[in-house]
Amino acid sequence: MTQPKKALIRVYWDGGSRPEDIPVQYNPAEYTFDKQAQIAEIQIPGLDSPLQQYVRGQSEKLTLDLFFDTTEQGMGAGATSVTTETDKIYQLIKIEPTRHAPPVLEFVWSHEMAGANVGGAAGGVAGAAARAISGAVSAAASAVGTALAAAGSVGASAAAAATSLAGQRRNGFRCVLENIKQKFTLFSPDGIPLRATLTVTFREYKTLQNQLDELRLSSPDRTHVHVLQQGETLAAVSTRYYERPADWRAIADKNAIDDPRRLSPGVFLNVPPLS
Repeated sequence: MTQPKKALIRVYWDGGSRPEDIPVQYNPAEYTFDKQAQIAEIQIPGLDSPLQQYVRGQSEKLTLDLFFDTTEQGMGAGATSVTTETDKIYQLIKIEPTRHAPPVLEFVWSHEMAGANVGGAAGGVAGAAARAISGAVSAAASAVGTALAAAGSVGASAAAAATSLAGQRRNGFRCVLENIKQKFTLFSPDGIPLRATLTVTFREYKTLQNQLDELRLSSPDRTHVHVLQQGETLAAVSTRYYERPADWRAIADKNAIDDPRRLSPGVFLNVPPLS
């Protein structure tokens, strides 16, 4: 029988040349992700309901139970304490003297962790179109146009959504240990703990630069590169980046486009910042 892949906690100790992997003794039976967005309500007299204003995201949390047991080494005199295993996890909430904070971690198990298909599932139209675009970028712009033409206008729209969110996909959960509860349930005659369950909560950890790289926030004062989609106009591109369709001439001038009505899908457009 194939041995199941072990979940592990990757520890990025401060000053370490490489991360340390701590495999869990037994894989968790389940785990829970909790992600919330902070929404403000804007009260406007006369409306049926208030307007919803997105304020910011909140840190995601991962909660799971880890089981540990050392009874295989015996339960009588000379029994091995289960704390030899549980302390490997417990130490992750302790402060590193050099960082003045606990270490940064990453929970890793399967590459299909929740969030691995953000921007379009692997078998979906968005995912297929996004992969076609990604491969074409490294090959040739014409291949992008072919892929988009095959997908159609709906596929092209889905591809745009997929590529805009693709930076937020993940295969592991980068985090810090926020909470740990240790429950010891079996002891040797000498009082040595032999079995324990640890309930741990990991809080998402991202630096400012991590978030800017992932979000790829669009702003009219920054230069952008846009892949022209099937049936898309310069006015539509201008609306997306400038929020004003009338500013399409800046894009046309930057890309030396004489006739904005004759555009080829798959062309890479430089979208300049507006002064």
